[in-house]
Amino acid sequence: MIKTTSKDVDALISQDQIGSLYDGIAPVYNLWSRLTESHAANRALELADVKDGQNILEVAVGTGIVFYELVKANPSGFNIGIDLSNGMLNKAIKRLRKVPYSNYQLSLGSAFDLNVGTESIDILVNSYMFDLIQFKDMNKILSEFKRVLKKEGKLVLINMTKGEKFGSGFYEFVYKISPRILGGCRGVQLKEKLENSGFTVHSREYLQQMFFPSEVILAHKK
Repeated sequence: MIKTTSKDVDALISQDQIGSLYDGIAPVYNLWSRLTESHAANRALELADVKDGQNILEVAVGTGIVFYELVKANPSGFNIGIDLSNGMLNKAIKRLRKVPYSNYQLSLGSAFDLNVGTESIDILVNSYMFDLIQFKDMNKILSEFKRVLKKEGKLVLINMTKGEKFGSGFYEFVYKISPRILGGCRGVQLKEKLENSGFTVHSREYLQQMFFPSEVILAHKK
């Protein structure tokens, strides 16, 4: 079971609303990401340490910012990206037209039911999704991640996390007023949850950009 405390804020927007919410956000998401998430995305790519020829899955691919770099680094492998939002996915498809490779697949999909073979993935990347998931549902997704990863497969996560430095509390304040303004994201901490779900956590790094707090986690399937 995933343990929470009275200070933990649960997701306030249901999963069946996320797709349409991010359809509306898609036109401005690239700017938001550049201002608040790019440092964490760059660090996640470093930790992924892609070796050409691998099978890579990105869940919640968004507008394809990270996925674009994964495909470029893995031209001889195969890259799969899924997202709940048609609007975000269309942005990703447009972005990937700029790469000279066809070794990727982009499609609508849910983290709760990955259309991927068991123990088929070398690296799974997931950015800013668990901060949208209710605590009671997190184990379901982690179990699915564990299923598709190969033994010793690598998991790289980026989440909005609880603020640890000056100014980061602003986003928590905004979330409490209107979760939709933050795209439904609130601060979470996944290190303990991963360990309880059968992953070995190698590192958890806190990064803050424009006062926006992110955690970048590198873990392996045991």
